[in-house]
Amino acid sequence: MTNADCVKVFAPGRICLFGEHQDFLGLPVIAGAIDLGIEISGVPRKDTVFHFEMPDVGQRDEFDGAEELRYSHQRDYLRAAVNLLRRRGLNVTRGYDCTVRGTLPVGAGAGGSSALVVAWITFLLATQAASNNPHTRMRATPEEIAAYAYQAEVAEFGEPGGMMDHFTAALGGLLYMQFTDPPIIERLPAQLDGLVLGDTLVPKETVGTLRESRKAAVSGFQMLAQHVDTFDIKQTPFEKAEPFLPQMPPEMSRRVRAHFVNRDLCSDARAMLKSRSFDRRRLGEMLVEHHRQLAEGIGVSHPMLDTLLNASLVAGALGGKLNGSGRGGTMFAYAPGRQQEVKAAIDRAGGRACVTTISTGVTVQTPQPGHRSSEGHPDQSQTLPPE
Repeated sequence: MTNADCVKVFAPGRICLFGEHQDFLGLPVIAGAIDLGIEISGVPRKDTVFHFEMPDVGQRDEFDGAEELRYSHQRDYLRAAVNLLRRRGLNVTRGYDCTVRGTLPVGAGAGGSSALVVAWITFLLATQAASNNPHTRMRATPEEIAAYAYQAEVAEFGEPGGMMDHFTAALGGLLYMQFTDPPIIERLPAQLDGLVLGDTLVPKETVGTLRESRKAAVSGFQMLAQHVDTFDIKQTPFEKAEPFLPQMPPEMSRRVRAHFVNRDLCSDARAMLKSRSFDRRRLGEMLVEHHRQLAEGIGVSHPMLDTLLNASLVAGALGGKLNGSGRGGTMFAYAPGRQQEVKAAIDRAGGRACVTTISTGVTVQTPQPGHRSSEGHPDQSQTLPPE
């Protein structure tokens, strides 16, 4: 096979502007896809085996996609995606030799694992047949790709994460999202420039941090529900809950208060970002306040995250916050007109920075007839069965 037979899929990472540590509680988030992400490129084989080279992390893998696959480890997302789609009608008719490369910091809270799963599911849909018609590809809307990616990455392994990363990678742009049934997804027209992603180079443990955060929040909300009639974290005003916070253990009280503040910040930011013209300085202040609540209230910052944010502000950034589960990983700065200065400041402070922009969602390049050969999702004339 030649390069002319190569299929390429790119899925973006993300920054979370507002709603960090809240999507798994059913609360809204505002996130943006960025132009850093994961690319899967593959050339077809003559069998049904998928072989993966992952030079960024020094790994390789191989399995036969035509059979139910046993997982080799807890987060075996590549096999999980194949199993999930086969259960829903995918017929693996041809394997591929694949190379996986990324421009995101690895395991650093910028949505890399979700971008990988979104890209891989899109790759499978673009290259494999539907079981009910061997001459027809399975199809999915971006929303369905996101839902399947969530199932493969989170639900399949009983992990505590939410859907924000998957929907952001699949749909792209700047999004307000609330994962009710059905999800509320709203594109925000504000144009954000001057974004700088900063990697602390400090490893983080996402699943444990999210599980601890979720457990603490739910316990606090359950205690409030004993005192506040018809308590609902999505709608109950903070003023109605605040008198009961002193009755909680101090750490629980701090966390619950932070969730209320962050919920209301997200609501205010949604109203602001519905306009193409907005107060940049106020947005920066709101990002810093969100970071403060995550750091002091929920307790998921890290000295290096705080150091990089402070260095960014001194260098002219209007705001910024930790990005992802926290306790390491990445942060981002909002620095319109000062991107290069802020990038240099983050690097000097011991991090590794990259200027980035808001990006489109998952894209496909495929030589096969019936598919778009440049940017865009696979032909969506058919959809996968609903979840």
